[in-house]
Amino acid sequence: MELNDQVESLRRRHAALDENIRREYGRARPNDVALRELKLEKLYVKEEIDRLSH
Repeated sequence: MELNDQVESLRRRHAALDENIRREYGRARPNDVALRELKLEKLYVKEEIDRLSH
């Protein structure tokens, strides 16, 4: 997989995680553990994007 393809894949994953976080917040009773895990994964993905982009 080329670097640009890898970065684009990570960007799509980042957007999907963002949508999952929004959906979780939209629930009547958001799951705090799920939110924490989603946010940590989103941060990891963002750091990977930054690392590969520079």
